[in-house]
Parts: sequence; C-alpha cells; structure tokens
Amino acid sequence: MNLKSKIALAALALTAGSSVFAQVAYNVGVVSEYRYRGLSQTNGDPALQGGADYAFSNGFYVGAWATNISWIKDSGAKDSSFELDLYGGYKGTIGPVGYDVGYLRYEYPGNKLGDVAGFKNANTDEGYVAGSYGPFTLKYSYAFSNLFGTPDSKGTTYTDLSATFDLGKGFTLTPHVGFQDFKSNNGAANDKYDYTDYTLTLSKDFGGGYVGSLTYVTVDQKTDGTWARNLSKDQIILGVKYNF
Repeated sequence: MNLKSKIALAALALTAGSSVFAQVAYNVGVVSEYRYRGLSQTNGDPALQGGADYAFSNGFYVGAWATNISWIKDSGAKDSSFELDLYGGYKGTIGPVGYDVGYLRYEYPGNKLGDVAGFKNANTDEGYVAGSYGPFTLKYSYAFSNLFGTPDSKGTTYTDLSATFDLGKGFTLTPHVGFQDFKSNNGAANDKYDYTDYTLTLSKDFGGGYVGSLTYVTVDQKTDGTWARNLSKDQIILGVKYNF
C-alpha cells in the first residue's frame, strides 16, 4: 500500500467516524535537535515539527506527525530529508488503569536507503500497547518490518517506562528509560545493536498553548564508530511547542 492509499484510508476513517467525533488538536514546534529513542535524527541540527490528532468519543483515534531529518542522507542515501508518521489506535480505561493499543507507520517519502550497502528501505511499521497507572506509563512496541533500515530486524522491540510529575506553576518533570532490543528475522537476538536510552525532561506551560522544554538525553549502547557515537552522545535539547 502506497502513501496516498494510507492517507486516503485515514481520511475515510475520519469521515466514517464523524458522528462520534470528539476532538481535533494541532501542534507545531521546533527543537534544537531531534532525538528519537535516544538517537539523533538530525545529527545535531534543529528540527521543525508539527502534527494533528483526531480523537473520537468512542475511544478510537488517528493522527499524523511530520519533521525534517538528516539520518538517511547521513547514511549515504541521496534523498529523503522528511519523516511522516501515520498512526491510529484505541484508548480506554479499566478502573484506575488506562490502556492504549495502536499501529504506527514511519514513512520516509522517496527514500533510497535500501540502495546503500548494509541497509534496507527505511519505512517502518510498528504495533504498540501501553498501560498507565497514576503518573506512570509502560509501553511495548513491536516492529512488523525491518526497523529503520536495519537488515533482518523484523520482530525488534522497544520497551519504555516513563512518568509525568506535576510540579506546580505550569512545570512538569518527565523521566524516561527505554530499551531497544534488536532481533533477526528468525527471532534470534541481535545484541550488537541493543541499547538503553535515558531522558529527563523539564517542561513549562506558559499558557495560550505555548510549552517550552529542556531535555537531557544519554544513551548506553554497544555499537562503536565515530558516527554512532555522534548520534548517541549526551545532549541537552531545547524545545518550544504551540498546541492549538
């Protein structure tokens, strides 16, 4: 299924669910560096990002989010400086426990990463399930395709635990730890690329939809080489987002 088909299906889902439509929210922001699961996606450069989320009163949701990237070009491919995430799922509660089950497509339009030795196409499909209790959220993601161009990595998982603490006066503290567990296509472990990332984010709600953030990122990984170290070096990231 191509990108146009996915967008068309998302639009159809919105139309079909209009009778139970609850809320639409948009966001746009900029960060001093785009990190995902601890690893740099822009090689130290800033990123402009934005998205839209459509939530329905029956618990279903769909959304899209986009950002500039550089990691595909930095890997040797001559195209694709754009990431588009398309996702959908269902949220609900069972007593005091919240849950979220969904599917996420990372689309890198026109990418030719598979033409570079040692890589496959960058487009990635993941399913996820998350549970929350109080300030804590535990999430498990499973790759149904090769993960971000890593060969033979279908079945790779990412498990992360985060918490959100309201400090008052608009301040929020969010610690996070995540473990990327690579698998080969036959289900065997592929420890060479495994790593653990840690982040600590302090955010401030300034009102009117504006939120600022300060994030410290550190990564414990086994992969060697200057390029790999640059992508995972300790970093402090500044960000500002406007929600409307």
